[in-house]
Amino acid sequence: MSGSIDDALQFFQHSCGHWRSQRSSHHLLHRRAEAGGSFIEVVELQAGDPLLIAIAQLHGQDPGALVGGCRVRWSGSMAWDKAGEAHEGESVFGLIPTDERGREGLLLRDRGYAETAPVAGHFAMDERNALVLTTDYETMSSLERFSFAGPDVRLRTSTVEGLSNTASFCVETRLAGPAGPSPVRTATTRSGPLSPLGW
Repeated sequence: MSGSIDDALQFFQHSCGHWRSQRSSHHLLHRRAEAGGSFIEVVELQAGDPLLIAIAQLHGQDPGALVGGCRVRWSGSMAWDKAGEAHEGESVFGLIPTDERGREGLLLRDRGYAETAPVAGHFAMDERNALVLTTDYETMSSLERFSFAGPDVRLRTSTVEGLSNTASFCVETRLAGPAGPSPVRTATTRSGPLSPLGW
């Protein structure tokens, strides 16, 4: 599977569809682990999509440099949730390669992983064709690595360092079609780090 992915755009294209994610988060300060799960929908966006053009302009980047992106919606829960808390939302991602092969460059987001404000991070494909994302925020930084264990199984590891120090591992399984609750509401999204890219 990994050998068929040549660049970051192809990685995003392989990620399109519906996924069930099982997550284990380790809160280093509290020395405790927390389990959770979510349903994820990933939809490809073409380079000329108005959503991608808007996000490029938001970050002061040339929309013509975009090669594509995706819109991600998610709905999930974590073991420590209180009554009324929800992890629901959506985010838009745009890819701007900085090399000729499309294996590294800028990843534009309309909301971040560790913070919800718009943010631009960096992506790079490693020697095993995994996608590595690094993002620096005002108060913390995050490192995420995505890889395919097969056509329908994706693995994700992430660490956040700063005011909130966490390490997470996710196993994401592709679903045959739409399943689980429809993740379309955003008003009740909790600000904690459920990655918009899984996401």
